[in-house]
Amino acid sequence: MTTRPMTPQDAAWYHMDGPANLAQVTGILFTREPLDFDRVKAVYARRLADFPRFRQRVVENRLGITTPQWEDVPHFEIDLHVHHVALPAPRDRATLITLISDLASTPLDREQPLWQVHVVDDVDGGSALVMRFHHCIGDGTAMMALSQKLFDSDPNAPLGEEPADAPAEDRPLIDRLLAPAFDTIEWSTRTVLSAVEATLEAVANPQQAIDKAKVILAGAGMLVGELLKTDDPQSPLKGEFGLKKRVAWSEPVPVDDVKFIGKRYGAKVNDVLVAAMTGALRTYLAGRGADLDRSTVRAMVPVDLRPPERALELGNDFGLVVLDLPIRGRGPIERLRATRENMDALKRSPEAMAVKTLFTIFGRSPKIVEDLAVDLFGSKASVVMTNVAGPRQPLYLAGTPIDRIMFWVPHPGKQLGMGISILSYNGAATLAVIADGHLVPDPETITAQFSREFGRMMTAAKRPRAGDGSGPSTTRPRPPRTRAPRRPTEAN
Repeated sequence: MTTRPMTPQDAAWYHMDGPANLAQVTGILFTREPLDFDRVKAVYARRLADFPRFRQRVVENRLGITTPQWEDVPHFEIDLHVHHVALPAPRDRATLITLISDLASTPLDREQPLWQVHVVDDVDGGSALVMRFHHCIGDGTAMMALSQKLFDSDPNAPLGEEPADAPAEDRPLIDRLLAPAFDTIEWSTRTVLSAVEATLEAVANPQQAIDKAKVILAGAGMLVGELLKTDDPQSPLKGEFGLKKRVAWSEPVPVDDVKFIGKRYGAKVNDVLVAAMTGALRTYLAGRGADLDRSTVRAMVPVDLRPPERALELGNDFGLVVLDLPIRGRGPIERLRATRENMDALKRSPEAMAVKTLFTIFGRSPKIVEDLAVDLFGSKASVVMTNVAGPRQPLYLAGTPIDRIMFWVPHPGKQLGMGISILSYNGAATLAVIADGHLVPDPETITAQFSREFGRMMTAAKRPRAGDGSGPSTTRPRPPRTRAPRRPTEAN
């Protein structure tokens, strides 16, 4: 039977899985019209055929001291992966949240390729499609680029064929599919490569890998100085995990409004969205009794390191940086300025490539050694956060227009209790939260507060500055009128 070794980074994510904190991504799209299940299955069957990873399972030595392998599944059946269900009565928002939370809490079958799709009927008159995949299959860039193979820009595209390549003027869309939270990252490739050679030599002998773990961390320490800062303190976001996850999502906010706020205060789109998320998190933590004046909250943020020419390749090719979230700031504009400064500082940091290096190292080591790295990273932050710039134009699945898209990022390890993701699609951005149900039983409080915080930022941005005569009537174009979304969403 044909097998192929996993890359070290993919192996690291495979081993990061745990019963109480799954290393899997859950995404969802909504349509106002019902999806035709047979047509959807035909699209997935045909267009995933060119990606062997979706017909392969993972096998490895029981002791976990050799590299996991991708193995072709004999007699692959797509019916084991694409499912058709109806939203149970009373078919409201709470029922949908329960369904998604249950799926997000359920491990994928390791005897099969590590992905599943559920087409859900009776969702507010239309449908939803929930897709789950293990992080070892690919990172956000890979999977968002893959969506360009599954979804169409033309509602009349043939079902049994791949969508045509984007026109030349639209090619930058691939590069925007997962815009990192930072526009550019500067690092010294020579320094990173020399560290790789030194640390790989330290783990050449698997039997001595555990004894060498301290050597690895010491050798890589020069590359991850910020990671070695003091631990994030205990808070409602950190503690003992349970098996149940809870999901929530916000009302969409217009990207034009995000840009308007950013222009007013010299900030980028990412700065504005992260600042609004930080304000929501501050309010939530205050409501849970956290001492905000004596606490820090840091986020682990993935940074895409894949070259543009490899945009459609599966697998993981990213690093991580640690972002300080300014929860001590008491006003929305103060938080925005602090967020901009913190994110600007990280653009000059080598952390992203350094952490990618460590994942490469630990992906070649036994799982017990990798657990040391996961514990190290997890202790420095409280949440995982990612910001995805998705397609600007509407997309179609099996001829049906897609109304909204969002996803929930995993927060693997023993200490990161929440994953926060922001996805923009077709002119609107949505915040999605997945959290341990024991630590954060009410993530909908955070998503509702995100909308309020953004509203406060918008109100502040509309106020004329003293003496400059600026105001919304002279600086902000009127956005095009759109229909209000009818998706089941978190109440404000």
